Amino acid sequence: MDQEDRIALFLDYENLALGVRDHHGGRAFDFRPIADALAERGRVVVRRAYADWSYFDEDRRMLTRSHVELIEIPQRMGASRKNAADIKMAVDAVELAFEREYISTFVICTGDSDFTPLVHKLRELNKRVIGVGVEKSTSALLPPACDEFLYYERLEGVDLPAPSERRGRPRTTGPEARPPVEPQPEPQPAEEPARGVDRLAVFVAQTVAGLQGSSSGEVTASSLKRTLLRKDPTFSESDYGFRTFGELLRHLAEHNVIELSEGPAKGDPEVSLPERGDREAAFALLRSVVADLAGADGAVALSGLKNQLRRARPDFSEKKLGYRSFLQFCTAAATSGIVDLQWSPEADDYLLTPHSP
Repeated sequence: MDQEDRIALFLDYENLALGVRDHHGGRAFDFRPIADALAERGRVVVRRAYADWSYFDEDRRMLTRSHVELIEIPQRMGASRKNAADIKMAVDAVELAFEREYISTFVICTGDSDFTPLVHKLRELNKRVIGVGVEKSTSALLPPACDEFLYYERLEGVDLPAPSERRGRPRTTGPEARPPVEPQPEPQPAEEPARGVDRLAVFVAQTVAGLQGSSSGEVTASSLKRTLLRKDPTFSESDYGFRTFGELLRHLAEHNVIELSEGPAKGDPEVSLPERGDREAAFALLRSVVADLAGADGAVALSGLKNQLRRARPDFSEKKLGYRSFLQFCTAAATSGIVDLQWSPEADDYLLTPHSP
């Protein structure tokens, strides 16, 4: 038990309940998916929810059954009541951070950007902070401030209406009745770049490359997952259809994006970028294209060269190999003796020539 994270949970209940109701067809907020997600992350020792509970009578019983302490903020003067609830929740969280040193993780359930300073203060006090919010009512400022951010809609066990159901029920006449038909074609999810597996491969490869460049030690799966969450607190392998992070890594290894080898601990493999295979094939492709395009002076401008490589191999992507830019890829090829790369003031561009032995 001593190695378990102790978690303190704070719910800005009005923000969550109204967010679910307003953006998901009037559905009621369900606390259980949040409780289940936190159970996977540690032992929840404090559970507090803040609201004027006269407006959430049914919810009170649901939260009480889940052993959540209800903090009453009576309604008096509109917006000042909401501010009072926010201030009370922030003060309680900071007070608990000082009084309970054994609490290592604070979970702030809200989408309100007003809590961003609280998140910064808790992290300054060496506390891990997980945010939870309804996606469409969460400020863009809040997730990057957290160590991890969970969107309520993506939690296991959340039962929400289909997009057509949510959009079709409120209006039934006129032009507004037609939009439910528009989202129906399934290609829609695949067009979301943030959820594409190709973008995921680039994200992971660049992160592994950065870790290898900044650390002399090996990159393990656990350290990679922590780094991915630091770069994007909303990251979750389940958004890409993988049940576990290990399953995601095995998928990328099968597609030669990364390589897996035995790590220092069982179940925590070492992750690296392929030293051979795709990278050497890409270098060979670059050398071949540069040799074919070299003119009388034997030089090829960097500008437009990437498009030439893609004509020869449409799936070419330097980012899948861990390089942040095409110039970095060409520089690596020059360092490996594949091509020569020099800046030309006359051409105002880098020029590549086939490497002469």
